[in-house]
Amino acid sequence: MADQPKYSIKVLKKEKPLRVSKEVKEILKGAVSGKMMKNMGYELVSCPVIKEEVPFLECFACGSFIRRFKGEVHCAGLKGPKVK
Repeated sequence: MADQPKYSIKVLKKEKPLRVSKEVKEILKGAVSGKMMKNMGYELVSCPVIKEEVPFLECFACGSFIRRFKGEVHCAGLKGPKVK
C-alpha cells in the first residue's frame, strides 16, 4: 500500500442504496458496523482507475484504497475494484 495518494476523489451521495456484491459485504463484515455499512451503501465514487462510478463499499474493499478523509477518498491508483 502506498503512503502518498495518486488520486483524491470526492464521495457522492445517492437517494437510493446501491447494489453491492455479497463478497464485498463478507469482506467488510468485521471491519465495519452494520449501521455504518448501511449508510455507506448510499455513497459512490468515480473510480479513476476503471473510469466508472462504483459504490463506496467496493472502493473501501479495493487494494488501492488508502483512507477516507473529510468526504474524499485517497487512492493509490494501483488496481481498481472488482466489477461484476
